[in-house]
Amino acid sequence: MREKLSNLYAKDGTKAVLSSLISIVIGLVVGSIIILLVGMGNPSLGLSSAWDGIRLVFGGLFSTGRSAAGTLTFGFNPTNIGNMLFRATPLILTGLSVAVAFKTGLFNIGAPGQYLMSTAATLYVALTIPSESVPTVLIWILAFLSGMLAGALWGAIPGLVKAYLNINEVLACIMTNWIAANLVTWFFDGSALCNTAEFGKTGYVYKTSYNGVETFKMGLDKLFPGSQVNGGIVIAIVMAVLVYILMSKTTLGYELKACGANRHAARYAGIADRRNIVLSMAIAGSLAGAAAALYYLSGNTEFFWSTYQSLPATGFNGIPVALLAVNNPIAVIFTGCFMSILDISGLQLTNLTAYNEYITDVIIATIVYLSAFSLVIRMLLSGRKKHKAAAKTSSAAAETKPAPGRSDGADEKGGEEA
Repeated sequence: MREKLSNLYAKDGTKAVLSSLISIVIGLVVGSIIILLVGMGNPSLGLSSAWDGIRLVFGGLFSTGRSAAGTLTFGFNPTNIGNMLFRATPLILTGLSVAVAFKTGLFNIGAPGQYLMSTAATLYVALTIPSESVPTVLIWILAFLSGMLAGALWGAIPGLVKAYLNINEVLACIMTNWIAANLVTWFFDGSALCNTAEFGKTGYVYKTSYNGVETFKMGLDKLFPGSQVNGGIVIAIVMAVLVYILMSKTTLGYELKACGANRHAARYAGIADRRNIVLSMAIAGSLAGAAAALYYLSGNTEFFWSTYQSLPATGFNGIPVALLAVNNPIAVIFTGCFMSILDISGLQLTNLTAYNEYITDVIIATIVYLSAFSLVIRMLLSGRKKHKAAAKTSSAAAETKPAPGRSDGADEKGGEEA
């Protein structure tokens, strides 16, 4: 049994999972310490309030409010779980977007811009095609594909300048992010998609449900009543599995990773490195586009376009999701859900205690920093294993070493020949 555990521990995948778990635990502990320090430093809060905050950080997903006596209550909360799955959908897809680029040696920091361009394309198609003459299912499919295509085209731009002009993709992505922000603001400012039906909503674009277009629920609304959940989470999981198959089981995936490992060696081996760089960024862009499309096609979310002189946080949040998952497409599903759980915990902190949700931002920031040092954590874990292996080897060598004054077989043979 010990040997099996040792072999399991020796695997790189096990070390990667352990390093991510260590990052998560340290992040949660840091958040708890901050809550405790704030509670102790503020007489109006006290230790009891700090204890409530710590419990919500770890179990906010299962919080059911406060009892008549004012104590926190916990249990199965279908609304929180459903909302967590809804919020996890775009995080999973933006995490996949960043992970695919990472696996091919590129850093897709352009997911926010790809997300924005997809938002504009998705909402335009979903709201302008008349649902009276075209089936809403067909409109939904066209809007979803349009969003993915817009994200892919916008993602291909940094890929092109990287492949043909050797311009760093990070710089190109930052530029395309801000170009996208201004283009989308200009587009909605001059369009007829702004909400004029409701007073004070002119800064918002209509929900897609105004045209009868929204993502099917697939029965999830009955499992999690009162939540925003829909079939988008199922689509995101399916896409994660497809990305895993693409990157791990196909020739194209091998070529993409080969270009990321060593572009010049890949070219020497006959792989079209320039094409694969552009294709990698296009795939990453399409996944970020899918994130925006599923979020706004839900039919219950509004796009507040006038704030987009800044960039959407969802695009950047894909980076910690991918880092925690060590760029594994299947693991991205779980890390996306974990980040969504922290969002729900932050809302519970705001609603049920005197603390605010920004504490969970500190937790996420800590986890991100530690995820960036995950290689160091893995080296420490590997070093511990190597130390044990060295001790075991030296012990075995000591047992087989001949006693002093006793010659081995070769010496005896040599003596006889002499």
